[in-house]
Amino acid sequence: MAKKQVAEKELEAKTAELQGADARLAEKETIESEADSVSIEQIKSSLATPDQDFDWDADDKAFGNYSDADRKKFEEMYTDTFNQINQGEIISGTVVSINNKDVVLNVGFKSDGLVSTSEFRDTPDLKVGDKVDVFVEAPEDANGQLILSRKRAKTQRSWESINEALDNDRIINGFVKSRTKGGLIVDIMGVEAFLPGSQIDIKPIRDYDVYVGKTMEFKVVKINHEFKNVVVSHKILIEDDLESQKVEIVSKLEKGQVLEGTVKNITDFGVFIDLGGVDGLLHITDISWGRIEHPKEVLSLDEKINVVVLDFDDEKKRIALGLKQLTPHPWESLDANLAVGSKVKGKIVTVADYGAFLEIIPGVEGLIHVSEMSWSQNLRSPQEFLKVGDEIEAEVLTLDRDDRKMSLGIKQLTQDPWQNVAERYPIGSKHTAVVKNMTNFGVFVEIEEGIDGLIHISDLSWSKKVNHPNEFTKVGDTLDVVVLELDVESRKLSLGHKQLEENPWDTFETIFTLDSIHQGTVVKVTDKGAVIALPYGVEGFVPTKHMAKEDGSAIKAEETNDFKIIEFNKDAKRIVVSHARIWEEAKAEAVAEERNAKKKEAKASSSAVKKVKDSVEKSTLGDLGVLAQLKQQMEGEENKAKKGE
Repeated sequence: MAKKQVAEKELEAKTAELQGADARLAEKETIESEADSVSIEQIKSSLATPDQDFDWDADDKAFGNYSDADRKKFEEMYTDTFNQINQGEIISGTVVSINNKDVVLNVGFKSDGLVSTSEFRDTPDLKVGDKVDVFVEAPEDANGQLILSRKRAKTQRSWESINEALDNDRIINGFVKSRTKGGLIVDIMGVEAFLPGSQIDIKPIRDYDVYVGKTMEFKVVKINHEFKNVVVSHKILIEDDLESQKVEIVSKLEKGQVLEGTVKNITDFGVFIDLGGVDGLLHITDISWGRIEHPKEVLSLDEKINVVVLDFDDEKKRIALGLKQLTPHPWESLDANLAVGSKVKGKIVTVADYGAFLEIIPGVEGLIHVSEMSWSQNLRSPQEFLKVGDEIEAEVLTLDRDDRKMSLGIKQLTQDPWQNVAERYPIGSKHTAVVKNMTNFGVFVEIEEGIDGLIHISDLSWSKKVNHPNEFTKVGDTLDVVVLELDVESRKLSLGHKQLEENPWDTFETIFTLDSIHQGTVVKVTDKGAVIALPYGVEGFVPTKHMAKEDGSAIKAEETNDFKIIEFNKDAKRIVVSHARIWEEAKAEAVAEERNAKKKEAKASSSAVKKVKDSVEKSTLGDLGVLAQLKQQMEGEENKAKKGE
């Protein structure tokens, strides 16, 4: 727009210049034509009537000439009639005329200045004669025209005022133009400033739009000269006003004083109350005698309430407030006839790991410990019995009105199953139970609600070696049991499962006798040996050294072979077997038999020789020769036999 106006001005100047040149040319031509036909005397006589004292022939040098001193004086006087204008300064001008495009200003210069009317939109009442500050962008353009700007003058004046406000901690006015991310945009004398949301008010602002279009007071808190950024605050003005009010309010505070306040902010832990210039904290525990999960269940923002001063700190200006203290404690209205053993009804308000709280009346609660929820000795989670919101009946177990404490129970509303347990579960009786829990030493089962028992790990099976109960059963399974022991006072019940069957080890003792051989399968190999599955579902153990085969290799898992019983312990339910013992003993037996055979043969030869010797004395000389030959033959055979051994 500015470029267009400059171009129009240059065009108008050129047109005027051309028109003036044409007029001067025409006038010159007329004068020259007239001069050709009229003498100088005629011209002089037509212009004026000669005065007797005027000399037409006077030398031109003597007409209108000034001395150098006079000329210099007159030039200085002429120059003083104009203002000295420098580029970049702000000057004051008077409105000479106003048209649709420009406002003409007389700034005391040799030429007037033009400013676009668009820069005067904020002054619709502008008229001729008004004074206006403008910024000199250039003393003259190509046409000798002053280049002025009211907008830049206004901006520079605004920056000077804003900087002065910051330096002198002065309050300035601004117009809230629009909302932006995190705050508002404020127009301060033509300069846009940023008002952060946290600096609008001392209380949190939920709707920034309500401030748009308002003129407000601010204090400048920060200026970035490099980026021309301005940050302002309205909150600081409120805080300054409230600081004096806080001092006055706190000085008049007394414990127990009741004040009216407005809910300013709601948090998880409590509510901040505006007491008219100073904030106080109403903790969640001081809102209601009853239990609440969040303050918003009772209070809402901007709500006016009465609160009582519980405590305050002059130095830190912290004020603790209470709301429930304005009403009597519910324990004071508790039924005077309520005593231990009484039945009460209420609603579960809290469930914890250790129990649940039953609210009898608002503000009066009793604890139901998990151990008082069921007759069962196997404690479970309170969540299995109760949940928040349940309306139940309970029995008062303890009651302390001074300390305002009460313990309740719900299992007491049903008959204690241990009262006649000896009649219903005598020793030796058989029952069905449900597995509830397992430990390393046994299984806890429940025969009925409140009647629990323990099956020791050694009473699970006659034949199978159980290292952990989870190898035999799992939680939720049903097991047949027999009562082994009963202790009513201690509420302990010892149960067995294997006792439902006869002890098979009495029979096994006659089957798995020492040195008897049985076929078995290796089911598991360990560092110390292997577990062997023997007939009739019995397991045996073979040590590592007894796993060797005759060919030098060892028996492997899932391999079936013969095993000899080398140990049987009925009480410990232990059977130790050996495979190596079988072939080792067979080999030793074969060697022994061969040795015995050779001994018998040698013994027979020795008897024959003896007989010969005995008959020598009775033989003749001829017979002696024959006998000597026979003796020699027998001694040779005997020597062979000895060598063979």
